[in-house]
Amino acid sequence: MALQDDNPFAVRSALEYGLPPFDLIREDHYRPAFEEGMAEQRRELEAIVTDPAAPSLENTLGAMEKSGVLLSRVSQVFFNLIGSSVTDGLRAVEAEVVPLLAAHRDALLMDQRLFSRVSALFDQRDDLGLDAEDRRLLERYHLDLTRAGAALAEPQQVRLREINQELSTLGTRFRNDLQADTNDLAIHVKTVDELTGLPEEAIAAAAAAANARGLDGYLLTLVLSTRQPALSVLTDRALRERLHRAAVSRGRRGNEYDTREALTRTVALRAERAELLGYPNHAAYVVADQTAGSVESVMALLTALVGPAVENAEAEQRELTARLHEDGYEGELQPWDWAYYAERIARDRFARDTAALRPWFELGRVLQEGIFAAAEGLYGLTFVPRPDLPAYHPDVQVFEVFDGVQLEGGQDERIPLGLFLADWYARDSKRGGAWMSSFVDQSELLAEKPVVVINLNLPRPPDGTPTLLTLDEVVTAFHEFGHVLHGLLSSVRYPRLSGTSVPRDFVEYPSQVNEMWAWQPRQLARYAVHHETGEPLPTTLLDGLLAAQSFGQGFATTEILAAMLLDQAWHQRTAEQPPISADEVDGFESAALDGFGLALPAIPPRYGSSYFAHIFSGAYSAGYYSYLWSEVLDADTEEWFLEHDGLQRRSGQIFRRELLSRGGAVDPMVAYEAVLGRPPRIEPLLERRGLTPTG
Repeated sequence: MALQDDNPFAVRSALEYGLPPFDLIREDHYRPAFEEGMAEQRRELEAIVTDPAAPSLENTLGAMEKSGVLLSRVSQVFFNLIGSSVTDGLRAVEAEVVPLLAAHRDALLMDQRLFSRVSALFDQRDDLGLDAEDRRLLERYHLDLTRAGAALAEPQQVRLREINQELSTLGTRFRNDLQADTNDLAIHVKTVDELTGLPEEAIAAAAAAANARGLDGYLLTLVLSTRQPALSVLTDRALRERLHRAAVSRGRRGNEYDTREALTRTVALRAERAELLGYPNHAAYVVADQTAGSVESVMALLTALVGPAVENAEAEQRELTARLHEDGYEGELQPWDWAYYAERIARDRFARDTAALRPWFELGRVLQEGIFAAAEGLYGLTFVPRPDLPAYHPDVQVFEVFDGVQLEGGQDERIPLGLFLADWYARDSKRGGAWMSSFVDQSELLAEKPVVVINLNLPRPPDGTPTLLTLDEVVTAFHEFGHVLHGLLSSVRYPRLSGTSVPRDFVEYPSQVNEMWAWQPRQLARYAVHHETGEPLPTTLLDGLLAAQSFGQGFATTEILAAMLLDQAWHQRTAEQPPISADEVDGFESAALDGFGLALPAIPPRYGSSYFAHIFSGAYSAGYYSYLWSEVLDADTEEWFLEHDGLQRRSGQIFRRELLSRGGAVDPMVAYEAVLGRPPRIEPLLERRGLTPTG
């Protein structure tokens, strides 16, 4: 049954680039659009598998790529809003449609008639005269169907469908409970005296957050990770302890927002699914489709770094503990002390003062003269505000992106490339963290240009006051914009291969590379300007900022290794092992960290199990290692850019042509070697993180 004419999802949006008409979409539009979208794609699949003609790329894979347009249209809007602007009404729809979508996906990917057609093409792939992208599409579809269970017998498929159904519900439950608990555990502070050390603009944001919830005083909201930004500047040790304990208690309190039961059940089901599909555990299942290739390769990298990282961290801890004792405190350094004393040492040693830097990092200027300027210098892109186009929330900015092409005679022509949406601020309706997503994926087959969005969780300042960033927030913004560039600069034929549709342990690589432009002195001088006086960042602060880049790498490497290895510990469990109960989660986590040599009380993992959204409600299960795996490539590529004179159009064009534009249309490591001309080296990463031998 066709959708009602007044449902905005019924037809492609008439807005430029297919931007969804957010101002016309109501909550009651989603469920009918999902139902018709699934029904429409089932009809399209049936036409493909019953086609009497012999399988061909066009009548099988091409037809699959053209199917499900309505379902994609509603899904991309809905799930973006679930993450960034959720309501009770959207949550109710989510609870209804997520199991239906899981069943729908299984019906498609486990259809043995489709698998038969794809397998016939796959077996003949060397004789079909396919170009590189066609061949890549065929290989990806064959692998997708195989890994989805299309080759399993019917009884096994029945059980696999049941597992996938339950997992889809558990992921939603984990995310919603974590978001609710994160909101609920925000720290309410009654008097401003308790906030000594917090910059004025951060105090104003805390007052605004309290006011938004109808509270007097101030509210310190929580970010997703263990380490909370305010810990580096708050002088009140008791308040620092309250803030830290709130962060690490999320999901663990045994109340209605307890995530432990969802996560343990998720682990057990993933292990069972891996066994059904012929893998020893979920980690092996995941990594088989990544550039790392094997669990052994992942563990070799991670465990090799533990010893040097811990050695560096322990040296840092001794120095920080001495500072703690100088302040008259006895005993051991606590996790809520680490960032505070590290910041004091950095201020003394490098003249780096995180709080003092904020006035030089005003969001608008960071965006225009930092992030956008780097994209223009490297890739010839320009960004034009489009306040006339609707957004899904008043805070969201919309920019039209143009590609500069140099014509004969030296003139530049601006070619429309796509849209970029920026959603900067934290709110109760947004999940924690920072991420990039898309509303429309680039595809030549469907004549679609990209519409991409990034979400951060910056504290929203009071109206009329500037948004001033910490250095970490500046780097995060550059990082997420690297994902944006991967989506915007995509130039492929098929939706399946578009933009960031690459292995999970490669997708972070372009975004990590983009972080380097936050640190380059010429770029810093351009965007780091005092928001009131217009003065550039003083040389002493700039020099201290650059000198301090390698400071604290023992802590930074240890906390992320702990999270990565914790992820592996959960997902290397087998179906034969007794399941872990909710009450055993803390014990399992402690034992795992101890076994890896990472049981350091002062350095908890970047994410504890009960609030590890990346792996229990996101797409990084058994794949959180990818941030470090990708950093090997990133550190090597940073050297390549610097060897080629830094931010230069000629280097950017190579990186764009050979890698960013190709999405998943080529093997990622082939694309990497096409840029650098050689395989990656690990030495630049070791040097960056201070892990090279000293003697």
